[in-house]
Amino acid sequence: MTKLARKLYLADYFALAFGVMVGTAWLVVMDDILLRGGPLGAILGFTAGALMLMPIAYVYSQLIPAIPDSGGEAAYVGKFFPSGAAFATGWFVILSYFLTCPFEAMAAGRISGYLFPRLNSFELYRLGGHPVYLPHLILGLLIIGAITWMNYRGIEISARFGKWTTFTFLTLVAIFALAGASYGRTENFRPLFSRSPLISVLLVWQVVPWLLGGFESVGKCAEEAGPGFKDRNFSLAMVLTIFAGLMFFWVVISVVAFVAPWATLQNGQEFPTALVFERALHAHWIVALVMGAALVSSVQAFNGNMITSSRLLFAMGRSNLVNHGMGYVHPANRTPATAVIAIGAVSALCMLLGEAGLVPILEVGAGTSAIAWFAGCAAYLKMHPALVGRVAALFGLLVTSLMILVKVVPFVPGHFSRYEWAALAIWTGIGLLLRHSRSREAAQSANEIAVAGETL
Repeated sequence: MTKLARKLYLADYFALAFGVMVGTAWLVVMDDILLRGGPLGAILGFTAGALMLMPIAYVYSQLIPAIPDSGGEAAYVGKFFPSGAAFATGWFVILSYFLTCPFEAMAAGRISGYLFPRLNSFELYRLGGHPVYLPHLILGLLIIGAITWMNYRGIEISARFGKWTTFTFLTLVAIFALAGASYGRTENFRPLFSRSPLISVLLVWQVVPWLLGGFESVGKCAEEAGPGFKDRNFSLAMVLTIFAGLMFFWVVISVVAFVAPWATLQNGQEFPTALVFERALHAHWIVALVMGAALVSSVQAFNGNMITSSRLLFAMGRSNLVNHGMGYVHPANRTPATAVIAIGAVSALCMLLGEAGLVPILEVGAGTSAIAWFAGCAAYLKMHPALVGRVAALFGLLVTSLMILVKVVPFVPGHFSRYEWAALAIWTGIGLLLRHSRSREAAQSANEIAVAGETL
């Protein structure tokens, strides 16, 4: 049986996980982050959130070398729980990665339209009051086609692209941060907190897991580690990703609050980070720099989530949790070719939903990432780890349970709306149909074997 190519090393895993973690959210939610906590409240909230993720990262650092399977959480759960639990885990986890692909492709169109307003033309239709423009759609489809082709051709090509986009993005962030710092004033930081210090920190801490998640994607490519790759480097890649993400948000929060009074930000502004720089510097070049960094981050996030979701779908096909054809490996490229094409094709279809259709599903995907971590911690407990491992896993179960409750309990701010519940119900229904189909195929195969045995 053809196996996936083994080409990845530490820098590749870091770029992959950082790409999954940092997309374009920093550009569009900075107003919400600062209004939640203020500059110091946001920085402390992100710090507390990053530290909270470390025990979960420890659990994954033990799981990945022990079960180096592209199925990630589906494979971990499948080792210790019934196949139905493995399927449910994998099906929900796919959503948290896959939906980022069409969302980032759509975001690339919006960013380009902000830089070049002529692209905001040829409106095709509206969904939920949001227009869908033909140039945005064409650009998004071109990005989907290009990244799908790269991932089809080989992990080495997509990994190289991931490293290039990640380090280009970090360089652009450093440039606009330094440029903005020369125009800011310390008075703009005040007040340091939006509310009381504790409440400010807690309000930001609540959203940190969704913004610093992605480190666990390292496990989805564990089978593709290059010769000589040491198991401890999986752990190192995850820790580097979490702290790189933390430092990134420290820098962006600090610079945005430094260049303009953060309290003047308004919820609902389009690309508030770019607006702040434009108002402070009174120059368009800084806006082009910020939006250029965002455009690079959108394609890096697409690539990272394409790699991760296709590996998970491939592993589920190989394990007969979904159609077995998804487990096909291209004999020359040694890539999960069918799974890659499937993710690319469905991403193209989902782009037609526009912002109004994708955002509720993306919110569900953010919630299902907590299910992934919960499943990983539960599987690790079944391995009967030492005391340190048990404490880390139990802490992870507690934290992820709270994360799930935040989304499903009606009176908690940020809970699922009726649109998110509808999206979750549709995704669950599709999964149940696929599961029922696989069960029927398995039963039919068993009957055929039994009949053949009786005939002989």
